[in-house]
Amino acid sequence: MNLLILDRDGVINQDSDDYIRSAEQWQPIPGSIEAIAQLCQAGFEIAIATNQSGLGRGYFDLEALEAMHEKLRLLVEEAGGSIACIAYCPHTPDEGCDCRKPGTGLLRTIEAELDTSVSGAWFIGDSLKDLQAAEHAQCRPMLVTTGKGQGTLSQLQQDVSGDTLGLDKPSAIPVHRDLAAAAAAIIAQHQAS
Repeated sequence: MNLLILDRDGVINQDSDDYIRSAEQWQPIPGSIEAIAQLCQAGFEIAIATNQSGLGRGYFDLEALEAMHEKLRLLVEEAGGSIACIAYCPHTPDEGCDCRKPGTGLLRTIEAELDTSVSGAWFIGDSLKDLQAAEHAQCRPMLVTTGKGQGTLSQLQQDVSGDTLGLDKPSAIPVHRDLAAAAAAIIAQHQAS
């Protein structure tokens, strides 16, 4: 199985400092849905690992979150792809759970649901927490500069050694402008191997 893991907010859909609270507010970043479908068609199984503390904060309920994920699944299916698994953390940062990224609980959930290892899988994210979770679980981190990605890229450029950020080799993390560009690079590499 060629597993590929995606963060949600800021990678697949537009992010908001006020949280995405409904299916109506959930809007895909241009090209992201098509990129997921292309990855599926190239033989990748897609899983999503997303922190959703808005649930724990009471900004939206489980029904609203499920409606957002149903919208995502339907759009991807209409484009010719599928989502194998969506793992989410509903906790706030101060709850001390192990599922919230940069912890690896969401990745362990994906492993259990798909009966596979995440080790060696690409993990595409826009935040430092995504990159840290990827490394902690032996995934291959990739950064997109949508969402919080520009700020994360600035952090990586300032900490080349990784000492401050807790990353092995920040300068070795591939960076792409968006999910469409990241998918194109991964597909090209996959087809060349």
